[in-house]
Amino acid sequence: MKKLLVVAAILLGAVTANAQNEVGQISIAPTIGLNYAKITMDKQEFAPFFEVGANAEYGMTEKLGISAGVFYSLQGSKDKEAAPGYKKEKTKTSYINVPILANYYVWNGLAVKAGVQPGFLLSAKYGSTDVKKDAKKFDLGIPVGVSYEISNFVVDLRYVFGLTKTAKESDHQKAGKNQVIQLTAGYKFKL
Repeated sequence: MKKLLVVAAILLGAVTANAQNEVGQISIAPTIGLNYAKITMDKQEFAPFFEVGANAEYGMTEKLGISAGVFYSLQGSKDKEAAPGYKKEKTKTSYINVPILANYYVWNGLAVKAGVQPGFLLSAKYGSTDVKKDAKKFDLGIPVGVSYEISNFVVDLRYVFGLTKTAKESDHQKAGKNQVIQLTAGYKFKL
């Protein structure tokens, strides 16, 4: 019975998935999702955050689409350990990220993607302390990932490799780079 259900689900997915990208088609997809982020510094580890925004995509060919998005993204990291007498703190940064991606459709609704992602800092806190004055205002990353679309619902998994340091360096601190794993879901509207 389980095998029959798995086969039925696969067939249903194949029937309802979009076979290919439509040439000349523009679509918009509002999305919401989770970020699992870390700043690459000693004694820091991944922490959960969220993001919300929208992507627009243009179908260049049946297999290739170009997309651009605008996202409000919370990122940062948390302390691995606390100094004696202190608690572990989170570094929380918020950005407006603008991912620009090439989406290559390899199979019914399945796309691989890569591109660039400029980010613009809105706020930065360590615990309850505002540290925006010590943070760089611009961030650049390379997002790579996969997405799957079925009946206009899109699930997207990306890893963003940070290229720029997040803080202005000083003698007493080393600045790290953003690393973000993003899992989002959205609904695609064709224009």
